[in-house]
Amino acid sequence: MADAAPGVTGRLLVVGELCVDLIVGLTDDDIRFGQHEQLVPFTALTMGSSSAITACGAAAAGVPTTMIGVVGRDEFGDFILRELATRGLNVSRVRVDPSLATGSSTHLTRPDGDRAILTAMGTIGETAAADVPDAFDGAAHLHIGSWFLQRALWDDGPALFARARAAGLTTSIDGNFDPEERWDRGILDLVAHADVFFGNDEELAGITGLSDPDAAAASLLDRMPDGAVVVHKLGAEGAIAHRRLAGSTERVKARVPEVEGALVDTVGAGDSLAAGFLAGRLSGLAFDRSLALGVACGTASTRSAGGVAAQPSRRVAEDIAARVTLLPI
Repeated sequence: MADAAPGVTGRLLVVGELCVDLIVGLTDDDIRFGQHEQLVPFTALTMGSSSAITACGAAAAGVPTTMIGVVGRDEFGDFILRELATRGLNVSRVRVDPSLATGSSTHLTRPDGDRAILTAMGTIGETAAADVPDAFDGAAHLHIGSWFLQRALWDDGPALFARARAAGLTTSIDGNFDPEERWDRGILDLVAHADVFFGNDEELAGITGLSDPDAAAASLLDRMPDGAVVVHKLGAEGAIAHRRLAGSTERVKARVPEVEGALVDTVGAGDSLAAGFLAGRLSGLAFDRSLALGVACGTASTRSAGGVAAQPSRRVAEDIAARVTLLPI
């Protein structure tokens, strides 16, 4: 297992989906059907899933991390287990289900970073509350990614978070996109037990029904425990963190800094941002410095294909974070 970065006070448990990503780099030409062969700049097979990308990013940033999920007994499942272990994660809680194929997502990525995602569910959504150890393996924080894909957690997720917080853990949720665009599945019940919520414009609006992101963040904070944080992910513009403490709301924006190398794709950038933010919290950083570390990790991750190849070490992330501009708003 990877060594913990100085100051990290506890283990991170990440509960969620496991899948591979096949990244297809497109040109500006339209995709043509009718058995028409087109040449593309690159393809890459890489670690996929919001939950696993966050877990890998946290491990890269020096946080001892355990991944809890499900894979099939197939080549994709073997690939995922090897990748997680190589990146320093504890995989003892990954369950192998021989009756299902490991999930996969194909990302069709344009040169400007926009993409379409084609997902075959397989084992995605099979991780259940029963897969989480009763004693939480001595962890300090529990994170769930891609809530709208976590079918086996929809009924039991709120109780799992409540149990975790009663055991002294803090909790976080990244809703990500809802493929059915229903924006429900009990997420507001889950949010009531979450210390951190991550979401972009579309996710905040869909979950709360409010088009103004600031109003949406405030609506979520109204449901969350005192001291909770909503991290509003802004893509190339960085992120805004909203914190409610003793009835007062504090907001800070972190701008994306200049980094070396050209943008390759944005797959998993928001998940790497979440990883950096959680790494900051687990190191005792102030919430604005945690946001800077998150934006640094998310920015660095865009410099290679897929979500994990360019995730920075803690030292590199801190160097980039030192160049992040923080603006109280």
